[in-house]
Amino acid sequence: MGNAVWKGARLSDVLNRAGIKKETIEIAFDGADAPVAEGTPDFVKSLPIWKALDENTLIAYEMNGQPLPHFNGFPARLVVPGWTATYWVKHLTSIEALTKPFDGYWVKSAYRIPQGKFPVIERFLTQETPANAPITEMMVNSLITHPADGANAPLRRPTEIRGIAWDGGYGIRAIEISSDGGKSWQDAALGEDHGRFSFRPWRFRWTPSQRGQHTILAKASNRAGQTQISQLILNPAGYHNNLIQRVSVTAS
Repeated sequence: MGNAVWKGARLSDVLNRAGIKKETIEIAFDGADAPVAEGTPDFVKSLPIWKALDENTLIAYEMNGQPLPHFNGFPARLVVPGWTATYWVKHLTSIEALTKPFDGYWVKSAYRIPQGKFPVIERFLTQETPANAPITEMMVNSLITHPADGANAPLRRPTEIRGIAWDGGYGIRAIEISSDGGKSWQDAALGEDHGRFSFRPWRFRWTPSQRGQHTILAKASNRAGQTQISQLILNPAGYHNNLIQRVSVTAS
């Protein structure tokens, strides 16, 4: 995973200049990469027309102020902020407007989640079935980046707990920290907001008052009312794992 600054052309500007028809319902994208195993379908993805026309969807040619590195999609790639990386097609070679739902393997069969199990707001309706739907936006999530699991902390002295949080672009509302395994929660301090699609840093000062092992948890919530979960939502491919992270710290 990463957090970068992208520069490119709005996909909507390119499509409008090309003159897409009003009948268009999806836009399909292919890249120069090829399957590593014989018989694997070419990796072609599509987006619903409304997401393709979103002002934040880019054909990116720069990453962090430099031309795209090869392994990040040189010379141009799709950037779909807020949506999972499966749509961020690298090494773009073709863009096709479609008047019927795309039937390629990587949309029709792969990268799908059970219908109705996740609090998805942005949906890919032309590709949904009664049983499942394409994975779309990222779920609200967070990580504890310090201390590491199994670390030691000084008794009765402050220890800084810090990490990052992110979501599908609705904005992180709060980070709550528990030092007693989830029995009670306190708000962490949010760091600088670099933009709705960026990682949001956070910090919390914790002073252990008892010796022994403590379980630290971090729980993110966003402005859309979504919150990290305490019980995993099972699905065949294991997508959208935003289970609250646990870190064990020993105070001594």
